[in-house]
Amino acid sequence: MYAIIETGGKQYRVAEGDLVTVEKLDADQGSTLDIPRVLMLADGDSVQVGKPYLDGAKVTAEVAAHGKHDKVRIVKFKRRKHHLKRQGHRQLFTQLKITSISNG
Repeated sequence: MYAIIETGGKQYRVAEGDLVTVEKLDADQGSTLDIPRVLMLADGDSVQVGKPYLDGAKVTAEVAAHGKHDKVRIVKFKRRKHHLKRQGHRQLFTQLKITSISNG
């Protein structure tokens, strides 16, 4: 059984026991949270697709960790203009462990 969920403006395919890295969520490490935005549920041959979300379906996950991705370096350069700008960015993330998928 697996589900397609939406969080942080992105879609993820999850199954029970998976570790998923998503955009930063405001939740404490070790806490559980429900994700009600389930787009699709698949269990063997039966597939349910929402319009856009499935009513009553939810995915329960436990917050495993918080962290930062690797640094992305941004360089803006204009030749012959004495212009060079450097910038870096590290995106925050939350790692979720999927504990259960319910159809409701």
